[in-house]
Amino acid sequence: MSENPPPEEPRSRPGETERAGGEPPAGAGYAPRDPEHPAAPQEEAAAPGPGSGHEAAAEAEPAYRLSPLTLLTSPLNYLRSYLVPVVVALIAGTYSFNPWMLGGAAVAIAAMVLSGLVTWYTFRYQVGAERLEIRRGLINRSHRSIPLERIRGVDISSNPLHRMLGLAVVKIEAAAGGGGSEEGKLDAVTAEEAERLRRVLLRRRAHLRGEESAPAPAAAAPVPGGAAGPDESDTEVYFAMPASWYGYAVFSLGYLLTPFVALATLFGLISQGLGEAAGDRVGDTAYDLYRLAAEMAFSLLVAVAAVLVLVLLVAMPLFAVVSYALTHWRFTLLRRGDALVAERGLLTRQSVTLEKRRIRGHELLDNPLERTRSAVRLRAIVTGLGETATRAVLMPIGPRRRVEEVADRALTAFRGTLVRHPRAALGRRLLRAVAPFAVAAAAAAFLAPLWVAVLLALPALLGVPLGVDRYRSLGHGDDGRQVSVRSGSLRRVQAVVVRDAIIGWTWRQTLFQRRAGLADLELSVGAGSGGYSAIDASFTESVAFARGVTPEMVRPFLESGEPTETAESTESGGLRSRPGGDDARTGGESG
Repeated sequence: MSENPPPEEPRSRPGETERAGGEPPAGAGYAPRDPEHPAAPQEEAAAPGPGSGHEAAAEAEPAYRLSPLTLLTSPLNYLRSYLVPVVVALIAGTYSFNPWMLGGAAVAIAAMVLSGLVTWYTFRYQVGAERLEIRRGLINRSHRSIPLERIRGVDISSNPLHRMLGLAVVKIEAAAGGGGSEEGKLDAVTAEEAERLRRVLLRRRAHLRGEESAPAPAAAAPVPGGAAGPDESDTEVYFAMPASWYGYAVFSLGYLLTPFVALATLFGLISQGLGEAAGDRVGDTAYDLYRLAAEMAFSLLVAVAAVLVLVLLVAMPLFAVVSYALTHWRFTLLRRGDALVAERGLLTRQSVTLEKRRIRGHELLDNPLERTRSAVRLRAIVTGLGETATRAVLMPIGPRRRVEEVADRALTAFRGTLVRHPRAALGRRLLRAVAPFAVAAAAAAFLAPLWVAVLLALPALLGVPLGVDRYRSLGHGDDGRQVSVRSGSLRRVQAVVVRDAIIGWTWRQTLFQRRAGLADLELSVGAGSGGYSAIDASFTESVAFARGVTPEMVRPFLESGEPTETAESTESGGLRSRPGGDDARTGGESG
């Protein structure tokens, strides 16, 4: 940002009202900027006047530049993407004194520096009364206008370079027209300006939506525009991760596979940076090692293989803990006003804000290894959130009891019991887990060597406990306020959704499910993945369950004497799929 006002800074004539683009009217009083920190706009020094708060719209701020340190961070961001080819060109050009390669590398570096200058000089952002305006570009100019009332979240992140320079990246997620999403990104502003922007944007959005909290205490400094909003001092820490939790990384399959990902990345960088000649050399070396191994004694080969397996077994948990610590270092979950804020990360520190009003429930996730230690993860079910798998994380892997305690404080824990599904569901789970391998093993016994049949029989035997575990994981329930469904084994998910979030029900039946009296009942929710299913539940019980949760939604389909296009009422009071269709739906999503 610049200490001097930008050329396009708005000016208003006396009596001119505020324009739609967010330009402030005459007399918009702002305190002068702090001379020691010219890059960050300051908040008002005096309390808002009579025309502020709930009774008048917030005034527009002036337009500001990014931090001058963008001149350093922007070229480095480009260099990070082209680091390998630039370094190779410099080394090759210096070794053989190739002026073309040296000149090309110099031009590339100069272009990166120039891009940083252009980015800083042309980038402007302005928080208006109703919109956030972002302008950038010298030749190809772009102007992004984001309505403040459509803002879904304001996230702040800082990579190691930004943290060294006291900078941060502000990412604004907003809903655009037509159901899409429109992102605004400010890379990079000072850390103080990032926090100030988050407060201002969330307060002004709350003002436009009529969701202001109680006025802040007199001691709290108001923000430009005077719109009331959540008090920044109203903060409660729900959870700060202790050091003992980092050990839970060894129970996550994703983190245990980190060594293989690191090796694949390393080989990719080597092949990209060294070129085809180096690839041929690596191939020749591998062939030489193969010939040497073929000449070695069998016992020595077994010893080498045992050592490699031992090293891998040691490296997997070690890499898992390191990767887990880099991602979730000093994980903190807190409430700030009417929003939940999750902060985590060692090298790149992230701060994700989730409005509680957009949270429709939560998910508890685990796998077989985590269940041996009764460990789960907590993730929010949020409307209109991109990158749900990462941004909706409320708790990393930890003891179930502690995670449920935090879920109860931050949201609301499920206090009901899950209904076990019929025994017919067990047969279907066993059939799917065992039958494919059993049939393949039986065919191999006649058409292939015996050892092939044995290898195929092993997964068929392992499918028995897998099928039983999948059956035990099935369940659905209601505690009067929330509905919960659970399924899965290798990745078990228990979804808890508030009743008000359910917008429809969908029953699905295959031919075999109809013969067994089973059905898949899906809760349609306008959040998270969009729907959560109770798999292989009793069809009659599932209809009664849905009727008990949302009677006003299901009753018309049960009492109607006329069949719908895909479902019709039955004498038993349930919904029966017609021969022409496999689905029966209720709710607002289908008539």
